[in-house]
Amino acid sequence: MRFIHIADVHLGAQPDAGSVYSAQRPQELWEAFSEVIALCEREKMDLLLIAGDLFHRQPLLRELKEVNYLFSTLSVTKVVLIAGNHDYIRKDSYYRTFSWNRNVYPLFGREPQKVFFRELDTAVYGFSYYEREIREPLYDEVCTAVENDMRYRILLAHGGDEKHIPIRREILERSEFDYIAMGHIHKPQEVIAGRALYAGALEPIDKNDVGPHGYVRGGITSHGVRTEFVPFAKREYIHLVLKVNRSMTAGALLNWMRQVVEQRGTQNLYKFILRGFRDPDITFDAEQMYLPENVLELVDETEAAYDFSNILENNRDNLIGKYIETFADCEEGSLEHQALQEGVLALMKNRME
Repeated sequence: MRFIHIADVHLGAQPDAGSVYSAQRPQELWEAFSEVIALCEREKMDLLLIAGDLFHRQPLLRELKEVNYLFSTLSVTKVVLIAGNHDYIRKDSYYRTFSWNRNVYPLFGREPQKVFFRELDTAVYGFSYYEREIREPLYDEVCTAVENDMRYRILLAHGGDEKHIPIRREILERSEFDYIAMGHIHKPQEVIAGRALYAGALEPIDKNDVGPHGYVRGGITSHGVRTEFVPFAKREYIHLVLKVNRSMTAGALLNWMRQVVEQRGTQNLYKFILRGFRDPDITFDAEQMYLPENVLELVDETEAAYDFSNILENNRDNLIGKYIETFADCEEGSLEHQALQEGVLALMKNRME
């Protein structure tokens, strides 16, 4: 039995992607989802598992119709989905009354449900959110009540923090589930090696959703479960730290950023964090530097690198001068030199106050 596991697609979201990319990112979420459906059809996957938050908020009726059309293009694949904390089932939710295509099996109950696929000898368990927050560890009971009714058993689970169904790893480990398809955490990760995985968001939604995003491809046989994470997102949010020195100018920094963007991919979206000690006469002002369009943020955490010989000359008889003399023989770039820079800066700030 073969499956693809996705989660946190967040259709309808407006990802934070800067002025140039924000207009097209919502459509890119739909395109990525459509491409996963097409992949399931090409490879004739048995199951598509959607572990919550298919939508970023309450789905519109027209959106459900579009999603259902995509599901209807699957000639073999069965779709099983739950609602997460973003698209939770409100009293007026269209999830309650929508008529899905016959290959779609929503587990939209407040209490645990399961669906049987006898031709696959597989049972899929799950339940959905009816509120934004659920603080009880509800999967504990599900994991201890698994029935031996099918050869293979899968759990769809959405949560993992204190406000969204806390999940205890030891309970998952002791359960009889062959695979646990998890959602809510946007970074793909293993909870139990090869057996309980967060697929992560299909596409990064927020500028802090750094790293690769995609889906989990898996299969279950009599020999056990095998899984792999497949990077799939159209773009990646990348945070990079640059250690600057006194010789770096704003022009040199801009040239370096352009080179990095070219090397790491012009389709990606970047945040640069500057650290170190700069020439006191140089400033790194993002608004005046004409940053590449896919650089969303430039954070300047640098400090001015002062001329210590000049400062010493003017402060021989006070604490600042004595502090500088303590580090007279330190080498530039050493920890001692860093302590000298930070200490003098702190002393000078204190004197100005």
